[in-house]
Amino acid sequence: MLRKNKLLKTVKTYSLTAAIALSVGGAMLPNAVSADSGMDDLKKVLQSQIAMMRPELQSKVKDLSTDTKMAVMAILAMHSRLSDEATLRQVMLEVLADYQTMSMGIMTDSAEMTADAARRLANHRIPVGGLLPYLGLENINDGKLAVLGSFNDSVEGNALKLAEAAEKGNMSEAAGLLGQISSGCVGCHAVFREYPGTSDLMK
Repeated sequence: MLRKNKLLKTVKTYSLTAAIALSVGGAMLPNAVSADSGMDDLKKVLQSQIAMMRPELQSKVKDLSTDTKMAVMAILAMHSRLSDEATLRQVMLEVLADYQTMSMGIMTDSAEMTADAARRLANHRIPVGGLLPYLGLENINDGKLAVLGSFNDSVEGNALKLAEAAEKGNMSEAAGLLGQISSGCVGCHAVFREYPGTSDLMK
C-alpha cells in the first residue's frame, strides 16, 4: 500500500512531465526529471511502451487530454508486475485464475488463500506494450478511456478491500465483494473485449 501511495504521489507531482512523455509519440521524457526511483522506473516503462507503438497509435495517444493520460499513468503506477512477453489475453487468464482462487478461498474459509489471490489480482501483470495497444484505435479517445478508472476501482480496488476483509476473518464481506469485482470485469469487457488477444498496434 505504501508503494502504491508513493507512486501515485510521484505521478501527480510530475504530471506535466509525464503527460509530455505520453504525448510525444516515441520521444523520450525530458532529462530534467526527479531523481526519485519511482519516477525513474515509470519513465523507463513509458519510454519502452511508446517505442513499441505503431505511428498511428502514437498519434492517437498524443491527441488524448492531459487528464486521460494521467489517469492511464495512475493505473500503471499501481502495478509492479510488468511483463516483457505476456499479451492482454494471457494477463486476463491469470486474473481469472486469481478470481477463481479467491472464490475457492472463501468457500473453504481460507483467509490466507483468499487474501493472497486478491492481492495478486489487484497487482496483475501489465502486458507487453502496456494496455492501450490492445484496446483498438477507435477506443483511444478521452470518452472511451474515461471509464478505465471506474473499472479499475471496481476490480482492483475491491480486490484490495476483499483481501483486507479476508485477513480480518470476515468472509461474508469478502464474498459480497466478489460480485462487485465481477461486475467491473463484465463492464470493462463490454467496452473493450473486442480486442482481448494480441495487438497489431505494436511494432
